[in-house]
Amino acid sequence: MSFPANLKYTKDHEWISVEGNVATIGITDFAQHELGDIVYIDISSTGKALSAEEVFGTVEAVKTVSDLFLPASGTITAVNPALEANPELVNSDPYGEGWMVKVTLNNPADIDTLMDAAAYEKLVG
Repeated sequence: MSFPANLKYTKDHEWISVEGNVATIGITDFAQHELGDIVYIDISSTGKALSAEEVFGTVEAVKTVSDLFLPASGTITAVNPALEANPELVNSDPYGEGWMVKVTLNNPADIDTLMDAAAYEKLVG
């Protein structure tokens, strides 16, 4: 399992990458492994302003449905269009082509409270 050092992580198994005030968010390699084969992603929150830890969508796997939680407050500006036809991208490339949303952050410093790769790896260890 991989835990890229350039990302921050949540206890709910989302990752976040920030450039300026724009964040890219997805679920971790650990999360996709635990869920199993992902068959559907439902994110209908484009344009919505949400607080940290609010649900921004769901991911459906063969075995279960799981909520997706926003790691930091902001407005969802884009949903990965490739996931509609190919939700399995989350399984094959969770940190790349399997990203889920782009968010304009209210305060980029909010991510400083999230876990780094070492802390997240210890959590799921």
